[in-house]
Amino acid sequence: MRVLIACEFSGVVRRAFRDRGHDAWSCDLLPAEDGSPYHLISDARMAAQSRNWDMMIAHPPCTHLAVSGARHFAAKQASGVQQEALDFVARLLGMPIPRIALENPISIISSRIRKPDQIIQPWQFGHGETKATCLWLKGLPKLVPTNIVEGRHARVHLMPPGPDRWKERSRTMTGIAEAMADQWGRMGQIAEAAE
Repeated sequence: MRVLIACEFSGVVRRAFRDRGHDAWSCDLLPAEDGSPYHLISDARMAAQSRNWDMMIAHPPCTHLAVSGARHFAAKQASGVQQEALDFVARLLGMPIPRIALENPISIISSRIRKPDQIIQPWQFGHGETKATCLWLKGLPKLVPTNIVEGRHARVHLMPPGPDRWKERSRTMTGIAEAMADQWGRMGQIAEAAE
């Protein structure tokens, strides 16, 4: 399948799909952290329209959307940045791509656009920590947990301030990326078999 991993600079999800034989590309306004040639430095909306993608997994910035920053919502609404972020999410969800997954933490997407189809935790995919992640799905089934482990450490929430904190907080964990590639990557095989 041709898979676009939108708003990803780390390459974690892209690598999981490429390792399983998919033509997967990441895109972000930042260069690829791993220096991969399979990365587009581009606005996700433009990248989504640049090819006939079979699937898009989007990780839009949560800075103006996550309820963890609710104390700043009034200022974000007044400046228009929150509406701009919601418009970006709505545009991604509305792309003419048959299979879309959009992930974000608990956010106002739920009240302003629609409720998520699923909420997952890292501990369901082999990482002993908590970080509630919402998934809005189109043409894709819910992810099935692959490795439920002990431990409920809030590592991401407890990270100290620093210049790269936002990067570490936004990184997709490998167990989740592998579950996406294993479970959703099969969707292309199912579609081919049906044709």
